[in-house]
This record gives sequence, C-alpha cells and structure tokens, in this order.
Amino acid sequence: MSEQPDWAQYIAQMEQILALELDDTRRAALQIQFNRIAALAQPLMALPLDDRLEVAGVFHP
Repeated sequence: MSEQPDWAQYIAQMEQILALELDDTRRAALQIQFNRIAALAQPLMALPLDDRLEVAGVFHP
C-alpha cells in the first residue's frame, strides 16, 4: 500500500499555480474530499494488471 499524498501541500501548491486564495475552511473541505477520492480509488489502484496490457487505448478517427 502506498503512502497518502500530502494534500495540504498539494492544495497550497495548486493555490499558487492557479492564483487562488482559499480560506482555511475551504482548504479543510478540499482535504476531506481528496481523502475520500483517494479512498474510493484505492481498491482500483490495488488491482494487479498484466504487464502486457496496454496502458490506454488509442483513438483512431
């Protein structure tokens, strides 16, 4: 199992990159949501994949 990202640091970096000004309440709410999303994704991320599988399909119009 991998470590959880530092969501507070991520949010701070995204605030700078996106030129956002969030208050502490909004930052806390975002951290809760990121933790929820990570928990939902964890079983999928833990699913073993065959090394021969293509990572993503290629769209050909």
